[in-house]
Amino acid sequence: MSTIPPLVPVEQGNYETPSPAPVEGEAPPRIPHMGHVLVFLAILFGAFFLARQALLLVTGAYRAPHLFEDAVHNPTYLLATQAGIYIGTLLAAWLIFPHLWERGFTDGIQWNAPKARALALKLIPAGIVVSYLAQIVSHFVTMPKSMPMDDFFRTRTDVWITCAMGTLLAPLIEEIFFRGFLFPALAIAYDWLSLSRSPDAVLRWRSTTTLTTASYVFSGLLTSIFFALLHGAQLAYTWPLVVLLLCVSGFFTWVRLETQSVACSTLLHASYNFAVFLTAFIGSQGFTHLEKLTR
Repeated sequence: MSTIPPLVPVEQGNYETPSPAPVEGEAPPRIPHMGHVLVFLAILFGAFFLARQALLLVTGAYRAPHLFEDAVHNPTYLLATQAGIYIGTLLAAWLIFPHLWERGFTDGIQWNAPKARALALKLIPAGIVVSYLAQIVSHFVTMPKSMPMDDFFRTRTDVWITCAMGTLLAPLIEEIFFRGFLFPALAIAYDWLSLSRSPDAVLRWRSTTTLTTASYVFSGLLTSIFFALLHGAQLAYTWPLVVLLLCVSGFFTWVRLETQSVACSTLLHASYNFAVFLTAFIGSQGFTHLEKLTR
């Protein structure tokens, strides 16, 4: 099974290959590209549709529509459904993309677990420190009286499920999508659209897998904007917090690029979220005083 040559940032116009392969040779195709992003989103929305149909069947909402409305406003139902959607999406992606890429799923997204294991003792503390720095900054932000995310902190059961989801599953699928798929896809698209259509330029494109520094800057910024906006709904689009999340996402992206490992950014993300929930656990005395977590 082939592996992807590392996506090494190079200066604009410098198309040197990261290996001594001859220029005339055909390099492996750059992946994931935007087409693969669309396939991943199609899988995600397909899983959402199936989960919705399953919820309709389980609640009997086909005969009593109000039961479905009750279910979709129940945090426990929502969290369980979301977990099912995430797991189903990842399993489908694991099965589908190797056929499209002709290489393993983890190779295709540059998962690189050995790198994460080697750097774990640095990544975990880094994620915790960044999380606490972000929490300190957020204390200086005027918060709205209520946020959509407050609904998931009403009961101890919901809080524990939220903690498990937020520490384990959510970082995994978010990093795979944002920094495993979207980040390289946007960089590839940037370089392709800015490529001179001369025969020499096209030949260099086909014979290398390197991407330019400009493409990484563009992709990193746009990826972080999308990441922050996705989470903005949970924060009632409190814009100082959205900007803060954009900066945090930028840090995750930088780590992913420097380490060439989505596993590293996932571990960093999970550590960041863990520190958030640890603060909530301590502040609510073991989730026994949940009123302290809501506004």
